[in-house]
Amino acid sequence: MASHRKPRQRSLTGTLTGTFTGITGITGMRGGTAARTAATLALASAAGATGVVGAAQAEPSLTPAQVKAKVDRLHHEAEVATEKYNGAREKTSRAQKELDRLRDKAARRSGRLNASRNALGSIATAQYRSGGIDPAVQLALSSSPDDYLERAAAVERAGSRQAAAVSGIQRQLRDIEQVRAEAGEKVAELRCSQAALKRHKHTVQEKLREAEGLLDRLTAEQRAQLLGRDGHGADAAASARAGRGASRGPVRAPNVRAATAVSYAFGALGKPYVWGATGPNGYDCSGLTQAAWKAAGVSLPRTTFTQINAGQRISRSQLAPGDLVFFYSGVSHVGLYIGDGQMIHAPRPGAPVRVAAIDEMPFAGATRPA
Repeated sequence: MASHRKPRQRSLTGTLTGTFTGITGITGMRGGTAARTAATLALASAAGATGVVGAAQAEPSLTPAQVKAKVDRLHHEAEVATEKYNGAREKTSRAQKELDRLRDKAARRSGRLNASRNALGSIATAQYRSGGIDPAVQLALSSSPDDYLERAAAVERAGSRQAAAVSGIQRQLRDIEQVRAEAGEKVAELRCSQAALKRHKHTVQEKLREAEGLLDRLTAEQRAQLLGRDGHGADAAASARAGRGASRGPVRAPNVRAATAVSYAFGALGKPYVWGATGPNGYDCSGLTQAAWKAAGVSLPRTTFTQINAGQRISRSQLAPGDLVFFYSGVSHVGLYIGDGQMIHAPRPGAPVRVAAIDEMPFAGATRPA
């Protein structure tokens, strides 16, 4: 009959009871220390198992609205890191160019130094060949004292040239050492910039991966609905319609350059957001504004942090098409104003270049490049 009974399921309580029973036996055999150790291990194992189960059950189920809020926050943090990445890349590029210039300069000066050394060597050789006999004896033995005196004067002049050559070589050595010291400083700056570049790139990628992981929790319909909005509350289709309507009307820019920048921005509508990109196939926010004003013949710095100081700072009430509008307390986002409270900007990954209202984000300032 026992063979037909249903096997009993061992519970966690039963496991612990058996363990403590075993511990009692151990106590009798080997003393209290072994018992205490085994009890500790048993409790730790049980607590760990309970924690794993509890963690799995405690995994929160986020609503689409909560996912959107977290994704928007992550995209904003990624954008901040993107602007820092852009700045580090620009600094790295400048440091590399300066280092190359200094290396070329050192090579040229080293070439001139070698030529000066060769010339000095020729003078020294000539002096050595004529310096074996005392000058008074040479004069006494000379068949033509006048010729000798003339040669002596030439030797004296050569000695003056030698002194000048030595002085010149010393000066060139000091110059080369200075150039090499400057190059060494640029190498250190370059390495620092490259480290920052790598760090900010990693941050951007981590934030975007985390955002993508959150989006993967949504159904296809929920994901499409969320990505159909630009992350700041504006519907993509409405933005596209606004852009088409605005592009048909006259651009009331204050000057030709501003009009050119606005025209370029309209031509970029619909192109994808690509972090670190300046076009023509994709843009991040500051890459779009830099490219638009570059088309107008105006060179802007690369990041939002520096673009806000390019040109004339203006108030919100003074905005005109072509002006740059900045957002958030850290000045981490920028768009190109096109009038009527609207701008063209590159919002975030998954949201292409589009028209949006400047009221959708916390306004931080504006500047007029030209």
